[in-house]
Amino acid sequence: MTVQSGRRERKKAATRQKIADTALRLFLERGYDAVGIRDVAAEADVAVTTLFSHFASKEALVFEQDEDFEQRLTRAVTDRAPHEPLVPALRHEVLALVRHCTADSAAPIWRMIDASPALRKYDESVRLRHADALAAVIAADPALNRSDIAARTLARFVIDAYSLAREAPDPEAALDEIFPMIEAAWEATRPPLPT
Repeated sequence: MTVQSGRRERKKAATRQKIADTALRLFLERGYDAVGIRDVAAEADVAVTTLFSHFASKEALVFEQDEDFEQRLTRAVTDRAPHEPLVPALRHEVLALVRHCTADSAAPIWRMIDASPALRKYDESVRLRHADALAAVIAADPALNRSDIAARTLARFVIDAYSLAREAPDPEAALDEIFPMIEAAWEATRPPLPT
């Protein structure tokens, strides 16, 4: 049963990727607003219901790696070595994500997002969801010993750092400037040592 289950999952993942690749190609060729869901489904040779079983909305087609992005951020917290400081681990992952999103191949996608009010709004909601997920894993880590508010604040700062760096002329220099401020804010929330 494992082989069949594995095959089914691979086929499902391949269909999802085919839909996302087709959508992105059409959006970049014709413009986001000029392409409908039915156009994407027809070009990908899938039913509209199949498309919606993989993607909740037209905007989600553009952000198809959204789940991976969120998992990478949360794993930067949960998979770090014991006693590894949190903020440098987050900075390392944010830098990798910014490099991916500022690669030359990503520029047309971000121009399309920036030009579309619907995509900008969706991007904002995605960032808030990422911040909530990141805050939850930070707050759940007993070794960090911080309040929910401190965890939520750090998560928002990290997500904003990603956005600011992605838009900066020199993303790495932007992170070099931003993360010491984040580190200082995080350290300011450290509970006082018992006396």
